[in-house]
Amino acid sequence: MARSWTRLHEHLGTPPGPLTFDMVKKAADANLAESDDLDWKEKLPQPPREGRWNELAKDVAAMANTRGGLLAYGVTDKTTVPVGIDPDEVNEQQYAQWIRNHVQPYLPDLTFTTLTSPDGRLSFLIIDVPASPMAPHHVYGTAAKDKDQQAAVVPYRDRDHTAWMAEHQIERAYRERFTRTQHAQDETDRLLAHALDNSLADQAEPSAWFVAVARPERPLPRTAPPLAREKAPDLCATARARSQHLTRNPLAVGPLTGLEVVSSSPRPGLRRWVFSTLPLRMGREIYTELHHDGSTVLAVNLSWKALRSDDMAVPTAHGVLVDAVIVGASCRDALALARELARHLGVDSSVHVTATITTAEPTPLTPVITEYGSFRSVPDHARRPRCIQPVTTLITPADGDDHLRASAQDTFTDLMHQFGITADL
Repeated sequence: MARSWTRLHEHLGTPPGPLTFDMVKKAADANLAESDDLDWKEKLPQPPREGRWNELAKDVAAMANTRGGLLAYGVTDKTTVPVGIDPDEVNEQQYAQWIRNHVQPYLPDLTFTTLTSPDGRLSFLIIDVPASPMAPHHVYGTAAKDKDQQAAVVPYRDRDHTAWMAEHQIERAYRERFTRTQHAQDETDRLLAHALDNSLADQAEPSAWFVAVARPERPLPRTAPPLAREKAPDLCATARARSQHLTRNPLAVGPLTGLEVVSSSPRPGLRRWVFSTLPLRMGREIYTELHHDGSTVLAVNLSWKALRSDDMAVPTAHGVLVDAVIVGASCRDALALARELARHLGVDSSVHVTATITTAEPTPLTPVITEYGSFRSVPDHARRPRCIQPVTTLITPADGDDHLRASAQDTFTDLMHQFGITADL
């Protein structure tokens, strides 16, 4: 997925958004110099010759190993003259194949975009290379005299040219990869713990809670503006409507609907806006955060009215109740909210979503299912676990309804399988 903020945006003073032909042309006409995240190329990528390294693979890996950037074809590298390329000669499938064959680990998020002037006389090819969380990436190739013997190097961008990592640099790059992975997990755990502290501390009675945290895989640019207060309610409303399109059950009202009573007045938090029904002491308890960095938090009480007085009674020994319908609705709402915020802020990476079900104290969790439209009961065959393992999924701001529905269903399935139950959204 193409990033929404690049060197060209910064140079031209353009707000985050898709790259356009005019932006590339203006940057070239202004003689914008090459840098570690911008490489002008006069001619389209060429195939490897005589067993040498694939130049495209080297350039892409170098960008991914540094901080990401743009390869812009159709502009001379020194004088930045916009000479253009023939769009009919662009072969994205072939370029992707070269990269797959020569770069390891695999780079999945490259974007190839051909931009053409309104009169059709001038075109550019832009390859957008995001910074990779899996760096360092090695480039593999063979020598002309010994094609059975492969060798690998690790390129990186050093200002306006490509250099090769020494052994100590490669070692550091691997260490940073593992540190990034641990930091991302630590941040997710911190947000989960924060949500639980806020919700469980104020709950009216012992209850089971659905908690989901969504975080972009890559941070937003520092220049990205914070989420405006007036936009937060709009995002909740848009996500609520989107979530309703993802279900075939009209009775499955999600927690974002319950937030309508407080949606007009989000409370400020630390670089976030907070919606909470906890102080109201009425209705389902719901807690939501929209962070300026694209993260979201959703915590929902799953035990409120899980069984009505005319439904089957459940002995106290069975622990707290978990309404399966609300679990499904919460999965939909959590993913819809994460996607809408990511779209609004121009997030240019996948969004990692972690969801779980928990209680204040380890106690059996008793699932409640709805049958025949309205009859609620505890299935005899259900398990009553004391702990639910967190489950994860990935979404992107560009996901359509079908993909979002499938991701929500997978999340719901993974949670309910831990109760020994199979259910559909």
